[in-house]
Amino acid sequence: MDLAPTMVVPSMSRHPKTGDWYPAINKPAGIVHWLKHSKDAEKVDWVVILDADMIIRGPIIPWELGAEKGRPVSAYYGYLVGCDNILSKLHTKHPELCDKVGGLLAMHMDDLRKLAPMWLSKTEEVREDRAHWATNITGDIYGKGWISEMYGYSFGAAEVGLKHKIDDNLMIYPGYTPRQGFEPILMHYGLPFKVGNWSFSKLDNHEDDIVYDCGRLFPEPPYPREVKMMEPDPNKRQALFLSIECINTLNEGLLMHHAARGCAKEKWSKYLSFLKSKTFAELTKPKLLKPKSLQTEEMVKEKLTDEAARTYPKIHTIFSTECTPYFDWQTVGLIHSFHLSGQPGNITRLLSCTDEDLKKYTGHDLAPTHYVPSMSRHPLTGDWYPAINKPAAVFHWLNHVNIDAEFIVILDADMILRGPITPWEFNAARGRPVSTPYEYLIGCDNVLAKLHTSHPDACDKVGGVIVMHIDDLRQFAMLWLHKTEEVRADKAHYATNITGDIFESGWISEMYGYSFGAAELQLRHLISSEILIYPGYIPEPGVKYRVFHYGLEFKVGNWSFDKANYRDSDVVNKCWAKFPDPPDPSTLDQTDENLLQRDLLSIECARTLNEALRLHHVRRNCPDPNSMEEAAISRKLGRYDRSYAAKSNPIPTSVSKESSKEATGDAKFSTFGLWMVALWIFLGLGFLTVASVLLSGRKAKKTKGKSYRSKRRLSHSGFMDEKY
Repeated sequence: MDLAPTMVVPSMSRHPKTGDWYPAINKPAGIVHWLKHSKDAEKVDWVVILDADMIIRGPIIPWELGAEKGRPVSAYYGYLVGCDNILSKLHTKHPELCDKVGGLLAMHMDDLRKLAPMWLSKTEEVREDRAHWATNITGDIYGKGWISEMYGYSFGAAEVGLKHKIDDNLMIYPGYTPRQGFEPILMHYGLPFKVGNWSFSKLDNHEDDIVYDCGRLFPEPPYPREVKMMEPDPNKRQALFLSIECINTLNEGLLMHHAARGCAKEKWSKYLSFLKSKTFAELTKPKLLKPKSLQTEEMVKEKLTDEAARTYPKIHTIFSTECTPYFDWQTVGLIHSFHLSGQPGNITRLLSCTDEDLKKYTGHDLAPTHYVPSMSRHPLTGDWYPAINKPAAVFHWLNHVNIDAEFIVILDADMILRGPITPWEFNAARGRPVSTPYEYLIGCDNVLAKLHTSHPDACDKVGGVIVMHIDDLRQFAMLWLHKTEEVRADKAHYATNITGDIFESGWISEMYGYSFGAAELQLRHLISSEILIYPGYIPEPGVKYRVFHYGLEFKVGNWSFDKANYRDSDVVNKCWAKFPDPPDPSTLDQTDENLLQRDLLSIECARTLNEALRLHHVRRNCPDPNSMEEAAISRKLGRYDRSYAAKSNPIPTSVSKESSKEATGDAKFSTFGLWMVALWIFLGLGFLTVASVLLSGRKAKKTKGKSYRSKRRLSHSGFMDEKY
């Protein structure tokens, strides 16, 4: 009780009426209680509302932030996509007033008194609306209604007519890169973050009693001088400094708390010396709000006139998939990496499905999703070409969604993001998209380009990652689709020496559709070789690649990974399924630096995919793997619970063909083994009966030999059944 000035509030974690377990509702419920029962609430004009997992770097003064009565200030929460779709229409009469905000709230007390009861009521309302918990409706990657309280706030504010001033520079998540020239005054460590090989996640310490454990701190991060050597870019280096400042501030707080509790004096260490040093004091001195931080679009004018908004336009990332397990595991990997990468803006999966496939599809909650009619089988020609779904889906999305982003980043599903891809860093502009080199598109230099575009000289050999202005994309998307159909129909020019396609099957028609469509509009690309790398390729020294594209097989020693081997593997819906683990980096040969860096990147890609799957299985509430061992023991004892197996899909190891066969064989062997025991008992009784009837010892011996041969055949049959 002595950790902070405290007001005790009755818990609503377990809802008193519905019985629903939802601890996040305590935030609005606590504020309603505070307004009713606290004397402090009667004495103040302004209130600042924060979350517990925050570090304050400087004073938060509402009027200095630009807050006014009727105009609270908040931070931007772009993932609250429900403000733009059916969710807001269902839960507020004023969906046009719904702001995607949260984290930091600074408002006048009169506004809070109006808002608080509505905040609580709308939280209950959204929480009960289970029909609309899906990721594509709420933006909640877990699809569990966990962010109902955030929507409760936005919908409640819209209901009472509060329109926010949104400042996206006041608060930052450690691990994200701050905008140049802005100093955040608040750090929100709600997401995992890392610096080099060190990392921190608050979820890893969910049950940790570190506060009451004298002398124990969180693992120390790298020192500032080490960080300086990690990153040459000053802006990215500042992001790393913020990350270590966050954890160091937490540890300093623990250190002071332990001392106040009467814990024994800590033994000297280099890290403790640093936390008490003038250097650390200088690094963590209060940050004052700079005038420049206030010059955001809604702080000064109600239109896009400020410098920051022009310099850093809104971004939206999209990628195309289909209703198959193959694309589902790729989606899990890409979405996981998106949230770790610091990529600005939102992400949307363009999901191409037939009506029949959509009825059976279960992966709706894997990503924010826009549904698209499948063109895998062309509606006019009957041609089977799933790759055409990419341009078709982009065209459909542009014509069916209200898009507020200025630049669109287009990725493939089989990619892992390692860092942000922004138009301002790679110099994308209207009329000047950015992409990565695809040198094998030799058709740009020969008869293919002359046949399919009136500007063959403007044909760029690009693909993979695309950063394009929304106005260019609107003009271009139809041409991309049309040129894809055109090249696909040109079977006379499928040859490898014309297209570069080693299969000569027209599979890369969509890639040419992109290049020829862009050439038709004379969109010339800025081509960067520093954005994308294929695992297995030797990286250029010093390049910080932003994307892994694991479209090709790659190897590390005897280990290898080829996505094509998992085309039919449902690793998403089988609990704890994953890919074969890559080698440990410590086992790599250190003699050749180029090969070492190549292998380290390959291992990073594979590990990221497996970590994405692990977290996915955690979110799906898969049973503890230890409990699966108990189930396996019960199975061997003849008490195998088939209903449990069907519910949990217990596959705790890699999903390979071999392991699947082995598991199937084991189950068959268990059933067959019981049958054999019964048969042996029957044969034994038969043997005794025959022995008692037959008088001749010679005949008894003959019967025994026959029985033995029968047993051998049965044993052999059991082995074959287990093997196959």
